Amino acid sequence: MKTIAQADFKNRKVLVRCDFNVPFGKAGEITDDTRIKECLPTIRKLLDDGASLILMSHLGRPAGTGYEAAFSLAPVARHIESLLGRKVVFPGDAFEDATVKAAKALQPGEVMLLENLRFIKGETKGDEEFARYLASLGDTYVNDAFGAAHRAHASTAVIAGFFPGNKYFGLLMAHEIENLEKLLHHAEHPFTAVIGGAKVSSKIDVLKNLADKVDNLIIGGGMAYTFVKATGGSIGTSLVEDDKLDTALEILDTFKRKGVRLILPVDTLCADRFDNDAERKTVPTDAIPDGWMGMDIGQETIAAYEAVLKESRSVLWNGPLGVFEMENFSRGTLQIGRCIGDVTARGGYTAVGGGDSVAAVNRLGLTKGISYISTGGGAMLEYLEGKKLPGVEAILN
Repeated sequence: MKTIAQADFKNRKVLVRCDFNVPFGKAGEITDDTRIKECLPTIRKLLDDGASLILMSHLGRPAGTGYEAAFSLAPVARHIESLLGRKVVFPGDAFEDATVKAAKALQPGEVMLLENLRFIKGETKGDEEFARYLASLGDTYVNDAFGAAHRAHASTAVIAGFFPGNKYFGLLMAHEIENLEKLLHHAEHPFTAVIGGAKVSSKIDVLKNLADKVDNLIIGGGMAYTFVKATGGSIGTSLVEDDKLDTALEILDTFKRKGVRLILPVDTLCADRFDNDAERKTVPTDAIPDGWMGMDIGQETIAAYEAVLKESRSVLWNGPLGVFEMENFSRGTLQIGRCIGDVTARGGYTAVGGGDSVAAVNRLGLTKGISYISTGGGAMLEYLEGKKLPGVEAILN
């Protein structure tokens, strides 16, 4: 794997694809700068070498028809300035004359951030001409945007073709790939996967690919109720994908045939409506009354999941185990998060990916208590499915 750690970039003008797609509050402030900070080791390494940097990123989902103030990267440029302690050039003209002039004038040790790439429709369409334009701004390409590596966009995949001998993985990308490879091919056993979230449909391929790799599969979150209904349980008004009942049965059969222990919730904290202040009661997961919906795993389930995790040496966690964003239904996710942190403390290997799972880790103050936290939920899932990511393949080939 060709990474920036293997080369010196003195006097090079380096295009760095980052993932600065960060959340903003109502007042226009960045509410979580994790993705920016995760790119800093790559940025600092290149600057220490004596390179000039042209940083690139997308933000949100603009229409692709030009500048939109709500999606401008200007606040990100200011935030990077504060983190680096140096000026960040920000032309802000959405790839017109000022951008080209600023790129040409850039000197070693200087940093420039381009405007939101998705202001140009050619970015998401993987347009070769837009990729050629971006490539003309520098002489070296580095991809450090794992969160966008599953997209075959102009700046993540197509652009790499213009740098056949000068394309590299950034330190963050290399870290992500190394850890995912460890999970899929070199995990210490017993290996347990904790898979939650709302829908079975979004995790089918992940579950199938993990069947040959894990010893235990813990299922929670809204997707659990599709499995419960498929096996004849009563789930009230809980979230369910009726068109995936047969798929759920196939998954159960696959794991049984392969000798993998699949653990579903035995009890559920349910509510009479989807509201934090709803009336609550705990019932068997396969006997949720009509008019009630499952919102979190119950205490018996928490104990059963913890028992499995306590004997595990490797753990993968993707997806919350309940309606984590509501305080009264966050207990299961938080307690399992603590238990996963304990696996790390005992010398095990733990990996967490997916927005809500990472949010739970942050809320618990466990960011340093997890072996590997992925910055890209969608990209991580596709990698775990066994798919080739365009942003990764473009550097490898």
